[in-house]
Amino acid sequence: MTVLVFIGSLLAAMALGMPLAFSLIVSGVALMLHLDTFDTQIVSQNLISGADNFPLMAVPFFMLAGELMNAGGMSRRIVESAMVWVGHLRGGLGYVAVFAAIVMASLSGSAVADTAALAAVLLPMMRQAGYRMDRSAGLIAAGGIIAPVIPPSIGFVLFGVIGGVSISKLFMAGIFPGLLMGLALVVTWAIVARKDEVKASPKVPMKQRLRVTLNAFWSYLLAITIIGGMKMGIFTPTEAAVVAVVYSLFVGLFIYREIRLRDLYGIVLAAAKTSSVVMFLVAAALVSAWLLTVANIPNQIAEMMKPLIDNPKLLMVVLMLVVLIVGTALDFAPTVLILTPVLMPLVRQAGIDPVYFGVLFIINNAIGLLTPPVGTVLNVVCGVGRIPMHDVIRGVMPFLMSQVVVMGLLIAFPSLVMVPLKWLMMR
Repeated sequence: MTVLVFIGSLLAAMALGMPLAFSLIVSGVALMLHLDTFDTQIVSQNLISGADNFPLMAVPFFMLAGELMNAGGMSRRIVESAMVWVGHLRGGLGYVAVFAAIVMASLSGSAVADTAALAAVLLPMMRQAGYRMDRSAGLIAAGGIIAPVIPPSIGFVLFGVIGGVSISKLFMAGIFPGLLMGLALVVTWAIVARKDEVKASPKVPMKQRLRVTLNAFWSYLLAITIIGGMKMGIFTPTEAAVVAVVYSLFVGLFIYREIRLRDLYGIVLAAAKTSSVVMFLVAAALVSAWLLTVANIPNQIAEMMKPLIDNPKLLMVVLMLVVLIVGTALDFAPTVLILTPVLMPLVRQAGIDPVYFGVLFIINNAIGLLTPPVGTVLNVVCGVGRIPMHDVIRGVMPFLMSQVVVMGLLIAFPSLVMVPLKWLMMR
């Protein structure tokens, strides 16, 4: 009954058009009333303690770092450097999109920010070169969802805080699966675009390639600094976010000189608006998480799943299907915040490594960004490229399927996640 009260009140509040953060609070209050433990002080205390969490400071700092990278020209230079190396190949702009998506994923951790930057730069070029716009938009959207998987990842920060899992290990564990997602996109693009007659870019002389790549050196150095610094234990993920902000600001102001002092207010304001939405969602989700624990809902769900607990692989398949279905209806952050406290006790009871589960869970939620009706990344590509949604949905399907195949491989072969993690955690 408590499960029905929670889900029913949450869905009812959402159906009334209430913002998700408030819907989560309403569902928590409904649970309190059902359990006859209603107390406004408990709600307010959990709201405050939900946001008062040191690791969560990484979220606003990574958001700000992403805004500074885009405004300071770092993102554009990554695209330009990829262009001079592979732009002349058949379907070269598609390979540029994937390469740039991987590199930018290691800088910001935001699928929406990366997709917007890539779409703004590459879609006009692909249109001019004669690429099919539906397929091009689909590729860029699929490339954008690599951002929550390769560190620094805002999704891993949220999951780590809610689920009590090491964020540093999640960051390291996400590197190889993220690269695997990029490889799947490259293979899929090579297959679907091989018959397209498009105008390839002229081959760039080696001297110019080196010059453009050297110009993007500061952008690549940030990725190396963040990942290398965490691997060597120089700083934590939260400290890495601060390093990213300071570094991006310095490069934008004094090296590339594309950020002016008067631009800073707008940049900080944009990051603050996005961060406030995420942080309030986290605070509201932790109210619900606390009440879910009090109501013993995780144990009730574990009891329902008891026949699968002795078969962790089959349990993972079922859980991933559930997450995939939920991800079609909810956005990335809400899905992470709602399902993590429900599923983690079951995962631990089944003996599944929490880091391994976290990687697959975040990849699955990232795939949800490509599925209608929500499909946040699809909406970004539609808006930036001015392409009808039905065209983007048609174009993204081959790339969506390739990411689902990657998910299946990771479920079938957990060593694809855990072996690289063990190597990366060695010092």
